[in-house]
Amino acid sequence: MIFQETELKGAYIVDIERREDDRGFFARSWCRREFEAHGLNPHIAQCGVSFNVRKGTLRGMHFQVKPFEEAKLVRCTMGSLRDVIVDLRPDSPTFKRHRSVVLTANNRTMLYVPEGFAHGFLTLEDETEVHYQISEFHAPEHARGFRWNDPAFGIAWPADVKIISERDRNYPDFSG
Repeated sequence: MIFQETELKGAYIVDIERREDDRGFFARSWCRREFEAHGLNPHIAQCGVSFNVRKGTLRGMHFQVKPFEEAKLVRCTMGSLRDVIVDLRPDSPTFKRHRSVVLTANNRTMLYVPEGFAHGFLTLEDETEVHYQISEFHAPEHARGFRWNDPAFGIAWPADVKIISERDRNYPDFSG
């Protein structure tokens, strides 16, 4: 696996390392030892799938607060999306900065989202599916979010938002 740390400390773009032959290729998409070697949380409590019927579907911005903060490994398994993370760690030099990455079924790139970050995405194609490996169990009483277009972060989404849940649309601006 190929790990590239982003400018947001602890957040990584992770690519597979293909071993190709005449059949196609094989690659690991997860290795506890490699995640540990990079100082990343290797614990997986849950895996989830998000299927999104239409292009322009926005999910986010979501996070869980202590003691149930989550690390996530996010991969697009069908279609494509713009994935966005925001550093919400008040003591971080990149507090309130964001990073976006295009994840597609074809590029097989993954995004490691550390604890203390918000996460969201906008689908770029119809029938986009996202796979998550999550370090912590979902704890609804510790789930939080902020508005996807909160001016505090200046996230430039690449297309119009056409579908968004009532909850995500009505999140307040960030107050941290």
